[in-house]
Amino acid sequence: MTNQDVVDRRKFIKIGGMSTLALTLGATGLPGDLFNTSTTTAYAASNENIKLKFQPNGKFKIVQFNDTQDDENIDRRTIELMDKVLDTEKPDFVVINGDVITGGPDTPTETRQAINNVAQPMEKRGIKWAITYGNHDEDSTPKSGLNEEDMLQIYMSYKHNVNMPSDKGITGTGNMNLLIQNSKGSDAAFNLWLLDSGRYAPETIAGQDFEGYPTWDWVRGNQVNWYYETSKKLENQFGRKIPSLMFMHIPLWEHRFMWFSSVDDRSAAAHERAVIKHNIVGERNEDECPGPFNSGMFSAILDRGDVKGVFCGHDHINTYHGNYYGVLLGYAGNTGFGTYGLSGAERNRLRGARVFNLDENQEGVLVETHMVFAKDYGIDLTANDQSDSPAPLEENKKLDRILK
Repeated sequence: MTNQDVVDRRKFIKIGGMSTLALTLGATGLPGDLFNTSTTTAYAASNENIKLKFQPNGKFKIVQFNDTQDDENIDRRTIELMDKVLDTEKPDFVVINGDVITGGPDTPTETRQAINNVAQPMEKRGIKWAITYGNHDEDSTPKSGLNEEDMLQIYMSYKHNVNMPSDKGITGTGNMNLLIQNSKGSDAAFNLWLLDSGRYAPETIAGQDFEGYPTWDWVRGNQVNWYYETSKKLENQFGRKIPSLMFMHIPLWEHRFMWFSSVDDRSAAAHERAVIKHNIVGERNEDECPGPFNSGMFSAILDRGDVKGVFCGHDHINTYHGNYYGVLLGYAGNTGFGTYGLSGAERNRLRGARVFNLDENQEGVLVETHMVFAKDYGIDLTANDQSDSPAPLEENKKLDRILK
Protein backbone atom coordinates (compact mmCIF):
# COMPACT_ATOMS: atom_id res chain seq x y z
CA MET A 1 0.00 0.00 0.00
CA THR A 2 1.40 3.41 -0.93
CA ASN A 3 1.04 6.59 1.08
CA GLN A 4 -1.61 7.73 -1.39
CA ASP A 5 -3.67 4.62 -0.64
CA VAL A 6 -3.83 5.17 3.12
CA VAL A 7 -7.35 6.08 4.25
CA ASP A 8 -7.83 9.26 6.29
CA ARG A 9 -10.85 8.16 8.27
CA ARG A 10 -11.71 11.64 9.52
CA LYS A 11 -11.90 13.10 6.02
CA PHE A 12 -14.38 10.42 5.07
CA ILE A 13 -16.44 10.93 8.20
CA LYS A 14 -16.53 14.64 7.47
CA ILE A 15 -17.55 14.10 3.85
CA GLY A 16 -20.08 11.34 4.10
CA GLY A 17 -20.44 9.80 7.54
CA MET A 18 -19.69 6.38 8.94
CA SER A 19 -21.29 4.49 6.06
CA THR A 20 -18.96 6.13 3.54
CA LEU A 21 -16.00 5.32 5.74
CA ALA A 22 -17.02 1.69 6.10
CA LEU A 23 -17.43 1.24 2.36
CA THR A 24 -14.07 2.87 1.69
CA LEU A 25 -12.25 0.72 4.23
CA GLY A 26 -13.78 -2.39 2.72
CA ALA A 27 -12.63 -1.35 -0.74
CA THR A 28 -9.09 -0.29 0.07
CA GLY A 29 -8.06 -2.74 2.78
CA LEU A 30 -6.04 -1.89 5.85
CA PRO A 31 -5.76 1.77 6.96
CA GLY A 32 -2.24 2.89 7.62
CA ASP A 33 -2.79 3.73 11.29
CA LEU A 34 -4.31 0.41 12.38
CA PHE A 35 -1.04 -1.29 13.15
CA ASN A 36 1.58 1.42 12.88
CA THR A 37 4.86 -0.32 13.57
CA SER A 38 7.10 2.60 12.66
CA THR A 39 10.40 2.55 14.49
CA THR A 40 10.38 6.35 14.82
CA THR A 41 10.35 7.24 18.52
CA ALA A 42 7.55 9.64 19.46
CA TYR A 43 7.51 11.64 22.68
CA ALA A 44 4.79 13.77 24.20
CA ALA A 45 5.33 17.50 23.80
CA SER A 46 6.56 19.49 26.78
CA ASN A 47 3.74 21.18 28.68
CA GLU A 48 5.46 22.90 31.59
CA ASN A 49 3.66 26.15 30.72
CA ILE A 50 0.33 24.74 31.95
CA LYS A 51 1.50 24.96 35.57
CA LEU A 52 -0.68 22.45 37.38
CA LYS A 53 0.60 22.41 40.96
CA PHE A 54 -0.07 20.67 44.25
CA GLN A 55 -1.58 22.79 47.00
CA PRO A 56 0.69 24.14 49.80
CA ASN A 57 -0.52 21.28 52.02
CA GLY A 58 0.74 18.76 49.45
CA LYS A 59 -2.74 17.76 48.27
CA PHE A 60 -4.25 17.70 44.77
CA LYS A 61 -7.75 16.61 43.79
CA ILE A 62 -9.05 15.43 40.40
CA VAL A 63 -12.67 14.98 39.36
CA GLN A 64 -13.54 12.70 36.44
CA PHE A 65 -16.81 13.27 34.61
CA ASN A 66 -17.75 10.74 31.95
CA ASP A 67 -20.26 10.53 29.12
CA THR A 68 -21.91 13.92 29.51
CA GLN A 69 -23.06 12.92 26.00
CA ASP A 70 -25.78 15.38 25.04
CA ASP A 71 -26.47 17.98 22.36
CA GLU A 72 -27.00 21.75 22.51
CA ASN A 73 -30.21 21.23 24.54
CA ILE A 74 -28.61 19.40 27.43
CA ASP A 75 -30.55 17.86 30.31
CA ARG A 76 -30.37 20.54 33.01
CA ARG A 77 -29.54 17.93 35.68
CA THR A 78 -26.23 17.09 34.00
CA ILE A 79 -25.07 20.66 34.62
CA GLU A 80 -26.61 20.69 38.09
CA LEU A 81 -24.63 17.56 38.93
CA MET A 82 -21.39 19.01 37.58
CA ASP A 83 -21.97 22.25 39.49
CA LYS A 84 -22.67 20.51 42.79
CA VAL A 85 -19.71 18.13 42.47
CA LEU A 86 -17.35 21.02 41.75
CA ASP A 87 -18.69 23.17 44.58
CA THR A 88 -18.51 20.31 47.07
CA GLU A 89 -15.21 18.72 46.05
CA LYS A 90 -13.38 21.88 44.92
CA PRO A 91 -11.02 19.95 42.62
CA ASP A 92 -7.74 21.25 41.25
CA PHE A 93 -8.36 19.59 37.88
CA VAL A 94 -11.24 18.06 35.92
CA VAL A 95 -11.21 15.56 33.07
CA ILE A 96 -14.27 14.80 30.95
CA ASN A 97 -13.24 11.35 29.84
CA GLY A 98 -14.90 10.83 26.46
CA ASP A 99 -18.33 11.05 24.81
CA VAL A 100 -18.46 14.71 25.75
CA ILE A 101 -21.19 15.35 23.18
CA THR A 102 -23.47 13.15 21.11
CA GLY A 103 -24.74 13.05 17.51
CA GLY A 104 -27.49 15.64 18.02
CA PRO A 105 -25.84 18.88 16.80
CA ASP A 106 -26.71 19.67 13.17
CA THR A 107 -24.50 22.73 12.63
CA PRO A 108 -21.12 24.08 13.76
CA THR A 109 -22.93 26.52 16.05
CA GLU A 110 -24.90 23.74 17.71
CA THR A 111 -21.67 21.75 18.20
CA ARG A 112 -20.11 24.76 19.89
CA GLN A 113 -23.21 25.13 22.05
CA ALA A 114 -23.09 21.46 23.08
CA ILE A 115 -19.43 21.83 24.06
CA ASN A 116 -20.05 25.15 25.78
CA ASN A 117 -22.70 23.64 28.04
CA VAL A 118 -20.22 21.29 29.70
CA ALA A 119 -17.31 23.76 29.62
CA GLN A 120 -19.12 26.39 31.67
CA PRO A 121 -19.08 24.65 35.08
CA MET A 122 -15.25 24.65 35.10
CA GLU A 123 -14.83 27.98 33.32
CA LYS A 124 -17.08 29.84 35.77
CA ARG A 125 -15.03 28.51 38.67
CA GLY A 126 -11.61 28.95 37.09
CA ILE A 127 -10.78 25.23 37.31
CA LYS A 128 -8.30 23.80 34.82
CA TRP A 129 -9.81 21.00 32.75
CA ALA A 130 -9.32 18.76 29.71
CA ILE A 131 -11.24 16.19 27.68
CA THR A 132 -10.49 12.90 26.03
CA TYR A 133 -12.47 11.65 23.04
CA GLY A 134 -14.92 8.75 23.05
CA ASN A 135 -16.70 6.79 20.35
CA HIS A 136 -19.65 9.22 20.10
CA ASP A 137 -17.84 12.56 19.82
CA GLU A 138 -17.79 12.45 16.02
CA ASP A 139 -21.35 11.16 15.62
CA SER A 140 -22.47 14.65 14.63
CA THR A 141 -19.61 15.17 12.15
CA PRO A 142 -21.53 14.17 8.97
CA LYS A 143 -24.11 16.88 9.75
CA SER A 144 -22.04 19.63 11.38
CA GLY A 145 -18.87 19.19 9.30
CA LEU A 146 -16.72 19.48 12.44
CA ASN A 147 -14.48 16.56 13.29
CA GLU A 148 -12.52 15.99 16.48
CA GLU A 149 -9.59 18.13 15.36
CA ASP A 150 -12.02 20.99 14.74
CA MET A 151 -13.68 20.39 18.09
CA LEU A 152 -10.29 20.44 19.79
CA GLN A 153 -9.90 24.03 18.58
CA ILE A 154 -13.16 24.83 20.35
CA TYR A 155 -12.05 23.19 23.59
CA MET A 156 -8.65 24.89 23.46
CA SER A 157 -10.29 28.29 23.01
CA TYR A 158 -11.48 28.25 26.64
CA LYS A 159 -9.30 30.08 29.13
CA HIS A 160 -8.98 27.22 31.60
CA ASN A 161 -8.82 24.29 29.18
CA VAL A 162 -5.40 22.63 28.92
CA ASN A 163 -5.87 20.28 25.95
CA MET A 164 -3.19 20.10 23.27
CA PRO A 165 -3.05 18.43 19.83
CA SER A 166 -1.52 14.98 19.54
CA ASP A 167 2.05 14.60 18.40
CA LYS A 168 2.37 14.03 14.67
CA GLY A 169 2.01 10.41 13.61
CA ILE A 170 0.12 9.27 16.72
CA THR A 171 -3.34 7.80 16.16
CA GLY A 172 -6.22 9.83 17.51
CA THR A 173 -6.74 13.41 18.63
CA GLY A 174 -5.54 15.10 21.79
CA ASN A 175 -3.25 12.37 23.16
CA MET A 176 -1.16 14.14 25.78
CA ASN A 177 0.63 13.88 29.08
CA LEU A 178 0.23 16.54 31.73
CA LEU A 179 2.78 17.02 34.50
CA ILE A 180 1.72 18.32 37.91
CA GLN A 181 4.37 20.19 39.88
CA ASN A 182 4.96 19.65 43.57
CA SER A 183 3.73 22.21 46.09
CA LYS A 184 7.02 24.13 45.91
CA GLY A 185 6.94 24.28 42.12
CA SER A 186 10.42 22.82 42.04
CA ASP A 187 9.85 19.34 40.63
CA ALA A 188 7.31 17.06 38.97
CA ALA A 189 5.16 15.23 41.52
CA PHE A 190 2.58 13.46 39.34
CA ASN A 191 1.59 12.96 35.72
CA LEU A 192 -1.64 12.48 33.77
CA TRP A 193 -1.96 10.53 30.52
CA LEU A 194 -4.96 11.46 28.35
CA LEU A 195 -5.56 9.08 25.43
CA ASP A 196 -7.97 8.94 22.52
CA SER A 197 -9.18 5.33 22.54
CA GLY A 198 -10.95 5.76 19.19
CA ARG A 199 -14.46 5.07 17.97
CA TYR A 200 -15.32 1.93 16.00
CA ALA A 201 -13.42 -0.88 14.36
CA PRO A 202 -13.28 -0.79 10.54
CA GLU A 203 -15.62 -2.99 8.52
CA THR A 204 -12.83 -5.43 7.66
CA ILE A 205 -9.14 -6.09 8.14
CA ALA A 206 -7.38 -8.24 5.55
CA GLY A 207 -10.79 -9.10 4.11
CA GLN A 208 -12.14 -10.43 7.42
CA ASP A 209 -15.12 -8.79 9.14
CA PHE A 210 -15.79 -8.52 12.87
CA GLU A 211 -18.87 -10.68 13.15
CA GLY A 212 -18.80 -12.26 16.60
CA TYR A 213 -16.24 -9.75 17.91
CA PRO A 214 -16.63 -6.37 19.63
CA THR A 215 -16.80 -3.54 17.10
CA TRP A 216 -15.45 -0.73 19.28
CA ASP A 217 -12.05 0.81 18.66
CA TRP A 218 -8.86 0.21 20.63
CA VAL A 219 -5.66 1.99 21.63
CA ARG A 220 -3.22 1.44 18.77
CA GLY A 221 0.36 0.22 18.94
CA ASN A 222 1.83 3.63 18.15
CA GLN A 223 -0.05 5.12 21.12
CA VAL A 224 1.31 2.40 23.41
CA ASN A 225 4.80 3.12 22.11
CA TRP A 226 4.24 6.86 22.58
CA TYR A 227 3.34 6.29 26.24
CA TYR A 228 6.27 3.91 26.76
CA GLU A 229 8.91 6.16 25.22
CA THR A 230 7.58 9.32 26.89
CA SER A 231 7.52 7.53 30.23
CA LYS A 232 11.19 6.61 29.79
CA LYS A 233 12.00 10.17 28.74
CA LEU A 234 10.37 11.56 31.88
CA GLU A 235 12.29 9.11 34.05
CA ASN A 236 15.55 10.22 32.47
CA GLN A 237 14.58 13.89 32.84
CA PHE A 238 13.64 13.74 36.52
CA GLY A 239 15.84 10.88 37.68
CA ARG A 240 12.91 8.70 38.76
CA LYS A 241 9.62 7.34 37.51
CA ILE A 242 6.80 9.86 37.84
CA PRO A 243 3.63 8.27 39.31
CA SER A 244 0.60 8.86 37.13
CA LEU A 245 -3.02 8.22 36.20
CA MET A 246 -4.18 7.26 32.72
CA PHE A 247 -7.58 8.25 31.32
CA MET A 248 -9.16 6.74 28.21
CA HIS A 249 -12.79 6.31 27.25
CA ILE A 250 -12.97 2.66 26.12
CA PRO A 251 -11.92 0.09 28.74
CA LEU A 252 -9.05 -2.35 28.48
CA TRP A 253 -9.70 -6.08 28.33
CA GLU A 254 -8.02 -6.24 31.72
CA HIS A 255 -11.03 -4.47 33.27
CA ARG A 256 -13.10 -7.58 32.53
CA PHE A 257 -10.32 -9.97 33.51
CA MET A 258 -10.09 -8.26 36.91
CA TRP A 259 -13.83 -8.48 37.61
CA PHE A 260 -13.71 -12.27 37.28
CA SER A 261 -10.08 -12.85 38.24
CA SER A 262 -10.00 -14.90 35.06
CA VAL A 263 -9.85 -14.72 31.30
CA ASP A 264 -12.38 -17.48 30.65
CA ASP A 265 -14.32 -18.20 33.85
CA ARG A 266 -17.16 -15.68 34.22
CA SER A 267 -19.03 -17.40 37.02
CA ALA A 268 -20.32 -15.90 40.25
CA ALA A 269 -17.69 -17.91 42.11
CA ALA A 270 -14.95 -16.40 39.96
CA HIS A 271 -16.16 -12.91 40.81
CA GLU A 272 -16.35 -13.71 44.51
CA ARG A 273 -12.72 -14.74 44.33
CA ALA A 274 -11.88 -11.58 42.41
CA VAL A 275 -13.49 -9.26 44.98
CA ILE A 276 -11.08 -10.54 47.61
CA LYS A 277 -8.05 -10.90 45.36
CA HIS A 278 -8.36 -7.49 43.65
CA ASN A 279 -10.21 -5.50 46.35
CA ILE A 280 -13.08 -4.68 44.00
CA VAL A 281 -15.73 -2.18 45.05
CA GLY A 282 -18.63 -0.78 43.03
CA GLU A 283 -21.19 -2.10 40.58
CA ARG A 284 -21.06 -3.89 37.24
CA ASN A 285 -24.43 -3.73 35.50
CA GLU A 286 -23.33 -4.40 31.91
CA ASP A 287 -20.56 -6.24 30.11
CA GLU A 288 -17.38 -4.31 29.51
CA CYS A 289 -17.12 -3.13 25.89
CA PRO A 290 -13.45 -3.10 24.82
CA GLY A 291 -12.34 -3.37 21.21
CA PRO A 292 -11.67 -6.64 19.36
CA PHE A 293 -7.94 -6.64 20.14
CA ASN A 294 -5.92 -6.35 23.32
CA SER A 295 -3.80 -3.27 22.75
CA GLY A 296 -0.92 -4.35 24.98
CA MET A 297 -1.20 -1.13 26.97
CA PHE A 298 -1.51 -2.92 30.30
CA SER A 299 1.62 -4.95 29.60
CA ALA A 300 3.49 -1.73 28.82
CA ILE A 301 2.16 -0.17 32.04
CA LEU A 302 3.39 -3.11 34.10
CA ASP A 303 6.79 -2.89 32.44
CA ARG A 304 7.16 0.82 33.14
CA GLY A 305 5.68 0.77 36.64
CA ASP A 306 4.62 4.42 36.76
CA VAL A 307 0.87 4.30 36.08
CA LYS A 308 -1.07 3.85 39.32
CA GLY A 309 -4.51 3.65 37.73
CA VAL A 310 -6.36 3.41 34.41
CA PHE A 311 -9.89 4.82 34.40
CA CYS A 312 -12.49 4.75 31.66
CA GLY A 313 -16.17 5.41 30.95
CA HIS A 314 -18.10 4.07 27.93
CA ASP A 315 -20.14 1.52 29.90
CA HIS A 316 -22.44 3.93 31.69
CA ILE A 317 -23.75 1.72 34.46
CA ASN A 318 -20.45 0.29 35.68
CA THR A 319 -18.90 2.09 38.65
CA TYR A 320 -16.40 -0.42 40.01
CA HIS A 321 -12.67 -0.22 40.58
CA GLY A 322 -10.09 -2.65 41.90
CA ASN A 323 -6.38 -3.34 42.25
CA TYR A 324 -5.19 -5.43 39.29
CA TYR A 325 -1.62 -6.48 39.94
CA GLY A 326 -0.68 -3.14 41.47
CA VAL A 327 -2.66 -0.93 39.06
CA LEU A 328 -6.12 0.42 39.87
CA LEU A 329 -8.56 -0.28 37.05
CA GLY A 330 -11.96 1.34 37.14
CA TYR A 331 -14.91 3.24 35.76
CA ALA A 332 -16.34 6.66 36.53
CA GLY A 333 -19.90 5.75 35.76
CA ASN A 334 -21.98 8.21 33.77
CA THR A 335 -22.56 11.93 34.34
CA GLY A 336 -25.04 12.79 31.58
CA PHE A 337 -28.77 12.45 32.28
CA GLY A 338 -29.59 12.56 28.56
CA THR A 339 -28.22 9.13 27.74
CA TYR A 340 -28.90 5.55 28.79
CA GLY A 341 -28.71 4.44 32.41
CA LEU A 342 -30.20 1.65 34.44
CA SER A 343 -33.61 0.28 33.50
CA GLY A 344 -36.98 1.61 34.63
CA ALA A 345 -37.36 3.87 37.64
CA GLU A 346 -33.69 3.35 38.59
CA ARG A 347 -32.47 4.87 35.34
CA ASN A 348 -30.59 7.77 36.97
CA ARG A 349 -29.42 6.14 40.21
CA LEU A 350 -25.77 5.85 39.14
CA ARG A 351 -25.31 9.29 37.53
CA GLY A 352 -22.20 10.65 39.14
CA ALA A 353 -18.49 11.44 39.03
CA ARG A 354 -15.25 9.94 40.31
CA VAL A 355 -12.93 11.75 42.72
CA PHE A 356 -9.19 11.14 43.05
CA ASN A 357 -7.25 12.37 46.09
CA LEU A 358 -3.50 12.80 45.67
CA ASP A 359 -0.89 13.58 48.33
CA GLU A 360 2.69 14.30 47.31
CA ASN A 361 3.88 13.14 50.73
CA GLN A 362 2.47 9.63 50.33
CA GLU A 363 4.16 6.78 48.48
CA GLY A 364 2.68 6.50 45.00
CA VAL A 365 0.93 9.87 45.55
CA LEU A 366 -2.54 8.47 44.67
CA VAL A 367 -4.16 8.07 48.08
CA GLU A 368 -7.69 6.96 47.20
CA THR A 369 -10.55 7.22 44.73
CA HIS A 370 -14.31 7.02 45.14
CA MET A 371 -17.57 7.74 43.33
CA VAL A 372 -20.03 10.49 44.21
CA PHE A 373 -23.60 10.34 42.92
CA ALA A 374 -26.40 12.69 41.96
CA LYS A 375 -28.54 11.16 44.70
CA ASP A 376 -25.99 12.42 47.25
CA TYR A 377 -26.84 16.02 46.27
CA GLY A 378 -30.62 15.74 46.23
CA ILE A 379 -30.83 15.99 42.43
CA ASP A 380 -34.10 14.85 40.84
CA LEU A 381 -33.65 11.26 39.66
CA THR A 382 -36.99 11.00 37.85
CA ALA A 383 -36.66 8.87 34.71
CA ASN A 384 -37.66 11.59 32.26
CA ASP A 385 -36.17 14.20 29.94
CA GLN A 386 -35.40 17.66 31.32
CA SER A 387 -33.62 19.25 28.37
CA ASP A 388 -32.86 22.94 28.66
CA SER A 389 -31.80 25.74 26.32
CA PRO A 390 -28.05 25.95 25.61
CA ALA A 391 -25.82 28.22 27.65
CA PRO A 392 -25.08 31.45 25.74
CA LEU A 393 -21.94 31.50 23.60
CA GLU A 394 -19.36 34.23 23.96
CA GLU A 395 -18.30 35.93 20.74
CA ASN A 396 -15.07 34.46 19.38
CA LYS A 397 -14.13 35.87 15.97
CA LYS A 398 -10.83 33.97 15.85
CA LEU A 399 -12.61 30.66 16.36
CA ASP A 400 -15.24 31.64 13.80
CA ARG A 401 -12.48 32.12 11.23
CA ILE A 402 -10.85 28.78 12.08
CA LEU A 403 -14.08 26.81 11.79
CA LYS A 404 -15.56 28.66 8.81
